[in-house]
Amino acid sequence: MSLPLEGLSAIVTGAGRGLGRAEALELARLGAAVVVNDYGQPGRDGSGEASAAPAEEVAAEIRAAGGRAVAHLGDVSDFETARALVDLAVAEFGKLDVLVNNAGILRDRMVFSMSEDEWDSVVRVHLKGHFNTTHFAAVHWRGRAKAGEAGVYGRIVNTSSEAFLAGSAGQPNYAAAKGGIVGLTTSSALALARYGVTVNAICPRARTRMTEDVFAAVPAFKGGAEPSAEGELDPLSPDHVAPLVGYLASPAAAGVNGQLLVVHGGMVAVVDRPKVSAKFDTAKEAFTYEELDSLLTPHYASRPAGETFAATEVLGLKKG
Repeated sequence: MSLPLEGLSAIVTGAGRGLGRAEALELARLGAAVVVNDYGQPGRDGSGEASAAPAEEVAAEIRAAGGRAVAHLGDVSDFETARALVDLAVAEFGKLDVLVNNAGILRDRMVFSMSEDEWDSVVRVHLKGHFNTTHFAAVHWRGRAKAGEAGVYGRIVNTSSEAFLAGSAGQPNYAAAKGGIVGLTTSSALALARYGVTVNAICPRARTRMTEDVFAAVPAFKGGAEPSAEGELDPLSPDHVAPLVGYLASPAAAGVNGQLLVVHGGMVAVVDRPKVSAKFDTAKEAFTYEELDSLLTPHYASRPAGETFAATEVLGLKKG
């Protein structure tokens, strides 16, 4: 029996550790040939010397299991590096079929304390990095379709965050970038559907190097992040996220496009686009300050204190 991704090739960015590593291993397990991209810097804030070792280790792990993989050292926030990454996939495997955008850094600070560089660096790696790789993958797929190739296959899986959905007081740069990724996802999904490409985004919750302090107080199942004697996983293991990425990359997900899904601990939630919760019409030709005050102030006074427009209940979703 053939594997779901057999004959397909994939790029996974930020795949040397954590979520990206788990996603690259899952795509390979499902039959894809994988380009393992990572910049290899030791600091989660993007500090330290770049190293090819993390990407090379994951690629070697895939090959040791009988799969096909090649490592790529590079910062996807650089436009030409993203071009070279897509070119590498095509040169090594003949074409590109799947792009998983995962690379990111954190530089947390309250908005009143954040420096310009802390803002720019996080938005650059997350949002511009997603755009750069998406752009060159889209050029590749559109070019093949324009050349008359029938049945062009393309899948993009982007990585957003619940920080976008419900806010994160100490991460204005990260939350803004992750919100931008959702906008990029929905726009790209509309633009690329005609070429046989789907574009979706996930909001994963996982215990990784990026989130080790955030989830430090959240207990793992028996044995921590590794399977226990009973076969149980840490509810925040990246291994809970990777299968959804594998599914979205597969032919089975052809009908899933422009969607946002939250995933963690054996749970997947499909997030609706924002909906109108209330609507007010002026009694006259145009609103006045007084009329808006009489309508909106009571409306917001009736809502729970501190509630934002976002889908805050997503953070409380539990398995089952």
